[in-house]
Amino acid sequence: MAFPGLSRRTAAARSFLAQYSHHHLAVFLLTFFSYALLHASRKTFSNVKVSISSQWTPSSLNASSYVLLPIDVWNSGHLFADSKAATLFLGLLDTVFLFSYAVGLFISGFVGDRLNMRWVLSFGMCSSAVVVFLFGTLTEWLQFYNKIYYCFLWILNGLLQSTCWPCVVAVMGNWFGKAGRGFVFGLWSACASVGNILGAFLASSVLQYGYEYAFLVTSSVQFAGGLIIFFGLVTSPKELGFPIPGQEGDKRHDEDAHRPLMSNADIEDDDDRSYSIQASDCVPEPQAIGFFQACCLPGVLPYSLAYACLKLVNYSFFFWLPFYLSNKFHWKEAEADELSIWYDVGGIIGGTIQGVISDWLQKRAPVLAVSLILAVGSLIGYSRSPNNKPINALLMAITGFFIGGPSNMISSAISADLGRQEIVKGSSEALATVTGIVDGTGSIGAAVGQYLVSLIQNSLGWMWVFYFFILMTSLTLLFITPLIIREVRSLVRERHSRTITG
Repeated sequence: MAFPGLSRRTAAARSFLAQYSHHHLAVFLLTFFSYALLHASRKTFSNVKVSISSQWTPSSLNASSYVLLPIDVWNSGHLFADSKAATLFLGLLDTVFLFSYAVGLFISGFVGDRLNMRWVLSFGMCSSAVVVFLFGTLTEWLQFYNKIYYCFLWILNGLLQSTCWPCVVAVMGNWFGKAGRGFVFGLWSACASVGNILGAFLASSVLQYGYEYAFLVTSSVQFAGGLIIFFGLVTSPKELGFPIPGQEGDKRHDEDAHRPLMSNADIEDDDDRSYSIQASDCVPEPQAIGFFQACCLPGVLPYSLAYACLKLVNYSFFFWLPFYLSNKFHWKEAEADELSIWYDVGGIIGGTIQGVISDWLQKRAPVLAVSLILAVGSLIGYSRSPNNKPINALLMAITGFFIGGPSNMISSAISADLGRQEIVKGSSEALATVTGIVDGTGSIGAAVGQYLVSLIQNSLGWMWVFYFFILMTSLTLLFITPLIIREVRSLVRERHSRTITG
């Protein structure tokens, strides 16, 4: 007996998969692992903070360090008098990294729309790998500790790593159209979480030999990845003679698949049901738009401000979670590194599931709203986690689901929607610029947050850090409230229209 509904869903799934070739798979994997390797090197720094703090302070003040006599000789070369000062400096390094990363994103998105993105991406990966080696490995081998040198290298690292995210999102936007973008980008945006897991695994596996070897391994792998990108990545279907999805010549998907999730119909008159603002028989050569033009695109500023608050929370977990577990529960550093993986596992699942739901609804903001409301509850729950590893891991994964999932959606699928709106169809080289603006604004918020986390923790304790996270998550919801209301109204009207016509 045949089931019509099941047959239709099967046919739709086959049609969805039929639009992709081995070129799409290669682009997906290359961009996925290129950014995963960058995040692995960032995660290494957060995973070895306890070891670095121990190395930078006198051994007599560190319970994790052996006391070596004579004390005056062994402690003469240390940077800080105590671990609190070292912790504040580690927070400062996170802050300067993210500030330089944010500034670089605004520039890199603009540059990425004008230069060959394969060159930009490869250069960023390889040069960043060299800087990470100089920062974490060479300084330890030479026993050279200098605060100005560390700050300079980490600022440079932030600028170099900023070249990558706008480029990989733009390349993915070139290859994957609106049909199924929530699912594809939801799955693909797990690259950061996979990189975190990879970085935690690599760091914990060699940490026993010294933290400098954690930096050595991740920087070597990242440099090799940059070379592979240079020789293997195809940045656009046009390079192979194929049309870009959504432009003229790509007529395989039905009209709903091409209807933008960010369109003038949702922004101007809610009663206007037209999904197209113009039609033309001739498609001009895409040209890059200006920075301020990109800022003024509908939805860019609200999502940018929202992402500044949400990325602050997400990156605070990224940078401080292993340190928090070691500091609060006195677990071994390697154990804390491995346990912190569960936050990223939750983010991977959350980004994928929420992307699928947003594809089904053809709306992003309502999905984000539900997840952010539940994120507040998960933060309250995790802040009261007992000294029990399985329970802590479960609560951590739930928190990652409701915080990491929306963060992944805004930085990937929603950024791609914003950069491919109908209003910029004649100037479609806007994707890297828009991505740079959204992620750059988010990184400014994250940069401020990292120093505030260390300051709040030292002054008031970890519970006040979680109160701060709850406030930032609530502000994220506040900034996108107008978009949520508009899209919910649109959904209600569509359901009402279907009921009448059905």
